[in-house]
Amino acid sequence: MEPIHWLFEQHPFLMYQVFSVPFAFLFYGLSREGYLSLANRHVFLALGGCALAVVSMGVYSLLLFASTGVFLLQVCSLSPAHVHPWVFGVQMSWQTVWHLYMQYREYYLNETTNIRFLLSVSSLMLITQRMSSVSMDIQEGRVRMPSRPAPLGRAWALLSLLSYMFSFTTLLGGPLQSYHQFVCCVEQIDRSPPPHPLRVVSLKGGQVFSLECLRSFLTRLLRASAGELPRCSVLGGVVWAWGLALALRTRYYSHWKVSECLNNAAGFGFRGTGTENSLTSWSGLSDGDLLTTEMSCRVSVFARRWNATTAAWLRRQVFDRCRTSPIMMTFGFSILWHGLHPGQFVGFLIWASAVKADHLIHPHLKTRLTSTWRKLWYAGLGWMHTQIVITCVVIAVELRSFSSLRFLYVTYIGVFPFLFTLLCIGGNAVESLLGFHGQLLDSRPLRCTPNMT
Repeated sequence: MEPIHWLFEQHPFLMYQVFSVPFAFLFYGLSREGYLSLANRHVFLALGGCALAVVSMGVYSLLLFASTGVFLLQVCSLSPAHVHPWVFGVQMSWQTVWHLYMQYREYYLNETTNIRFLLSVSSLMLITQRMSSVSMDIQEGRVRMPSRPAPLGRAWALLSLLSYMFSFTTLLGGPLQSYHQFVCCVEQIDRSPPPHPLRVVSLKGGQVFSLECLRSFLTRLLRASAGELPRCSVLGGVVWAWGLALALRTRYYSHWKVSECLNNAAGFGFRGTGTENSLTSWSGLSDGDLLTTEMSCRVSVFARRWNATTAAWLRRQVFDRCRTSPIMMTFGFSILWHGLHPGQFVGFLIWASAVKADHLIHPHLKTRLTSTWRKLWYAGLGWMHTQIVITCVVIAVELRSFSSLRFLYVTYIGVFPFLFTLLCIGGNAVESLLGFHGQLLDSRPLRCTPNMT
């Protein structure tokens, strides 16, 4: 029992999702064979999520039940034009209150955060995504709630919404899918069922095992060399920090891959392209892949690929709605959504500045890449630049407190983000100057020239 106890202590998110995979296979089998009606499928998913919440979070599961109850009341009582602002504002306020309470216990009382409380707040963040996605769909007319004279239709809609919020396949981890996609998957699983996902889940489970072995190897290597960190060179400090950030990112990749396994085991995420049992056919629900994401040569591309469904949600909720400084506003909201920890302010500010600088520099350099060697050099330097930026971001966000700033200073890698920030500020100044100069040119009176023809 020692290995199981160790796994629960080190990977609570991972293990609860792994233990949910058999229930996902059971849901797929019963639904495909016709033993579960459409209503019973939604009940199965919702009750499974409620049971998982109680088992994993204990009394803190009430945070999720309360927010979901308020959400259902808002959907029933508010008009489609007003439902999104209310849902979004109330849910973000509720989530922020518990984030601040967590910081109060960590920084002021110096208490260790209860793992069940941490699980509940993390799930609350995911429920915020689903609630705001549904409310925006209702506001835009993509999802229509039944009118009041149709009580059965309204009860059916509330059941499907409850299933969408508390589905055990996405309660502890993403990826985020729209309410319409979720309902379609549940409805069609007996009409046009996907092929049995056992082989695909086994292959992805092997990938999770490989990722965890890689993370364990990196962790042991970093611990063995941590004593020499104060005496190492600048390059040694940068490499050590890069290894630490890679180990932290590997944990995210393994969690996302387990979430894919859980959704695939329930029959979700099949796109029907290519070979029936190939991994690409079952990649309809994914938050990111290690090789694809880590090979990004631009910071902006990495930002779109990292936690892809959350990045798309942020783009829809904030970026597409802001006319002034959409990049800064998006990353600023991401700080609020993640919990307002001091290290998160630093990390997301670095990321936003690097993305802004990337948008300013890349269009000018791309026109100068006339030869293959120049393109290769540019890709290599871009990859190194991206890795350095993401290393600083991950360390600052994961350490969360002001100790992350000291660590970035000790390892010398923190010098680079400040240079990128200065470059971003300088680029904005030049862009504003050019815009002002263009306005002056446009305001000059036109001189009429004689017609020479």
